[in-house]
Amino acid sequence: MVRIKEIIRELERFAPLSLQESFDNAGLQVGDVNQKATGVLLCLDVTEEVIDEAIERECNLIVSHHPLAFRPFKSLTGRNYVERCLIKACKYDLVVYSAHTNLDNAAGGVNFRFAEMIGLENVRVLKPMNGLLLKLVTFVPVAYEETVRNALFAAGAGSIGDYDSCSFRVGGTGTFRAGEGCQPFRGEIGETHSEPEARLEVVVPRHLKEAVAGALLATHPYEEPVMDFYALDNAWNQVGSAVVGELPAEDDERDFLLRIKEIFHVERLCHSPFTGRPVREVAVCGGSGAFLINDAIAYGADVFITGEAKYNDFYDVEDRILLATIGHYESEVCTKEIFYRIISKKFPNFAVHFSNVNSNPVKYL
Repeated sequence: MVRIKEIIRELERFAPLSLQESFDNAGLQVGDVNQKATGVLLCLDVTEEVIDEAIERECNLIVSHHPLAFRPFKSLTGRNYVERCLIKACKYDLVVYSAHTNLDNAAGGVNFRFAEMIGLENVRVLKPMNGLLLKLVTFVPVAYEETVRNALFAAGAGSIGDYDSCSFRVGGTGTFRAGEGCQPFRGEIGETHSEPEARLEVVVPRHLKEAVAGALLATHPYEEPVMDFYALDNAWNQVGSAVVGELPAEDDERDFLLRIKEIFHVERLCHSPFTGRPVREVAVCGGSGAFLINDAIAYGADVFITGEAKYNDFYDVEDRILLATIGHYESEVCTKEIFYRIISKKFPNFAVHFSNVNSNPVKYL
C-alpha cells in the first residue's frame, strides 16, 4: 500500500520546494502524510466543493496547484472558505498538498506544459533562477575515485544543462596523521601519511545537497572525508520564470490568438493592439506573469501570453510586443495533467482522479 509521503516525495522530486518564490507557501498544507493513501484528487484550487468531492470519492490526498493556506492566520474558526476547508480536512483526516511556484519554475513544469500545448519548439527558460547551485569539492584516494564519482552522479550531482556525469578531477597528494582512537584507511596512528588522491569537483543543485553528501559518506573510504560545498551565483538555466520557444512556422497574429483561444477553451482573450508583424518567437507564463513583460521584450519575442495583466501593461508594451492574457485559471488548469503524469508514472496502478469542480472564481456573462 502506498503511503501519502511517498506520493509527495515524487512530487517534490519533480518540483523541489527550494524552487518556490519567497512569497509562496507551497508544500504540505494540512494532514498526516504517514497514513496510507486511499486515492488522490487533483485540482487547481481547494474549495469546499473539492473537499466534499474528495470525501465522496474516498480520496484522502488532495493535490492542488494554488496553496490553500496562502496567507497566514492566527485562528481557525471557519470564518472564510479557507478555514472551513482546513477544518473539514482535519475532521475527515485528509491531506492537502500544494505545488505552486515551485511547479511554475520547475523544468517540465507549468510553463513547459503551456508551451507543449501550443506546439512550441526549442523551448527554454526566459528568466533562469540564481543561487540554487552548489559546487562540491572532495579528495578521494585514486583507487576509489570512480566509485565515489559514480555515487555522486547517482545522487543527482554532475548535471549541467542537457549534460550529465560532469565532473573535474586533478591528481595530487594528500597528507594526514591519525590520532588515538582513529581507524585510518591508510597509515599508522601517530604517523604522518601521504596518499595519492584525486580532487573531484561536481555541481550540485542545492535541494540535493543532503542526498549527495550521504552518497559521498557512504562510498568514501576515509573516516573523515573532505566535503566542501561552495555557493555558486550561476544562473540555473533549466529552472525559472516563463519559457520561450518557436512556432514551427510563422503565423498571423490574429490567427495565432484564435488558435490559443481554442486550445485553452478561453471565453474571452484580451490582447494589446496588433503590431502587424508575423508571430514566430513566443514567450509564455502561466498565472500572473506580467512582471516578465520586459524580459520577453528584451529577448525579442513576438508575443507574450500570460494569465493576467494590469490595464496599463497593455499601453506600456506599445508596438514592441503583442501582449495577450487568457485568464489566470485557464493558463494553469494544465497543472492537473502534470500532477497526473508524475504520480501515475511512479504508481501506475494507484487511483488518481481529476476534480470535476470548476474552481475558477472569475465568471463571464
